[in-house]
This record gives sequence, C-alpha cells and structure tokens, in this order.
Amino acid sequence: QVQLVESGGGLVQAGGSLRLTCAASTRTFSFYNMGWFRQSPGKERDFVARITWSTGRTSYGDSVKGRFTISRDNAKNTVYLQINSLKPEDTAVYYCKAQSIAGGTVYDYWGQGTQVTVSS
Repeated sequence: QVQLVESGGGLVQAGGSLRLTCAASTRTFSFYNMGWFRQSPGKERDFVARITWSTGRTSYGDSVKGRFTISRDNAKNTVYLQINSLKPEDTAVYYCKAQSIAGGTVYDYWGQGTQVTVSS
C-alpha cells in the first residue's frame, strides 16, 4: 500500500506559476511510475504528466506540453509538477498517482488531490 499526499495548490493569476508536490510513503518509491492527473467539476479525470521509474522518461498531455514539467526525487520519495504560464482552463483538482506492475497486475494508488485555481 502506498499513501500519497499532494500539496502546493492554491489560487494564482493567469500567467503565474505553481509547483505541486506529491510525497509518497513507500520505501520502494523508485520502482513506481508516477503521474499527475486533473479533474474539473463535471468532467472526467484527465492525464497531465507521467515519469517512469526505470529511465525517468516523461510524457505530457497535449494541453500542457511546454508549460508543465514533471520530475522526481527518489531520495525524497517525491514527485513534482512545475506549472508555468497558468491559464484559467488549468483550474482543477490535481491528483498524484503511483503505479506498479507485478506479475502482470497493475496497481494504482491515488492521492487526495490539491486544488489549483487560476483567475483571469
């Protein structure tokens, strides 16, 4: 079982920046693929960014490419999401996800989310 705690959300003006943090409670953090998702009211949860455990390869949703950067610090069991050039449409609850695959079974763990609100 992995517990994830997000922080760093808040209210920011359009064009501003935030850094979201996700702290994981596991000794094997370095073996988890980590990701960020977001969900706005009345909408489905959308993929934002992902970073693999093995190579640190990153991938991003189309709407955030060039503005968001995901990174991880395995020594601190933490994954970050740097958000720049914020837009009102980035307003959402941002969730952290940890994923492991064992014996062909995928295990996903979610945090409770952190609210990001962007004013125009």
